[in-house]
Amino acid sequence: MTTNIVIVGVGGQGTLLASRILGHIAMENGYDARVSEVHGMSQRGGSVTTYVRMSAAERLYSTIVEQEQADFVLAFETLEALRALPYLKKDGLMIVNTQQILPMPVITGAAEYPEDALARVRAAADTVALDAVGIAEQCGTFRAANVVLLGVLAKRMQFPAEQWREAIRALVKPQFAQWNLDAFEEGYRRG
Repeated sequence: MTTNIVIVGVGGQGTLLASRILGHIAMENGYDARVSEVHGMSQRGGSVTTYVRMSAAERLYSTIVEQEQADFVLAFETLEALRALPYLKKDGLMIVNTQQILPMPVITGAAEYPEDALARVRAAADTVALDAVGIAEQCGTFRAANVVLLGVLAKRMQFPAEQWREAIRALVKPQFAQWNLDAFEEGYRRG
């Protein structure tokens, strides 16, 4: 069986680190894993999408997750969650950071941020929504919001929590590791 995960956010939110942690765990468990990133102006706050596919039983050839094929969507921002809804399977789970980052068309006045974005996501899909930025700040740095969301995801996946911790230790710079481990624990507790 293949597990498909779509990670969406805005440049600088840590989508790539989250996908690397997922790929690391999958490979440590002997899974075939594929990670692919598709992003626009990520360094200027543009949308970032990362696909993670893993399978214990079959060889994977494609790196892309098609619409209605994602078991999980991790959305690091509310509007990105709304945009990613088409990827989610009917019985999939949306994990959402409630942060709102205004895209350039909203900043310039050319568009409005949909205030009902989270309500629309909740109406369309099974959703876990939390203030991952606020939780991460309590753990030492807002930059660990991505790992809070990974903690929520970890609670719903088959890999033991200690393997997630080991992956964080392996992939996060040592000076930031404890903040990220604390953020993971808070997400896992809320998952």
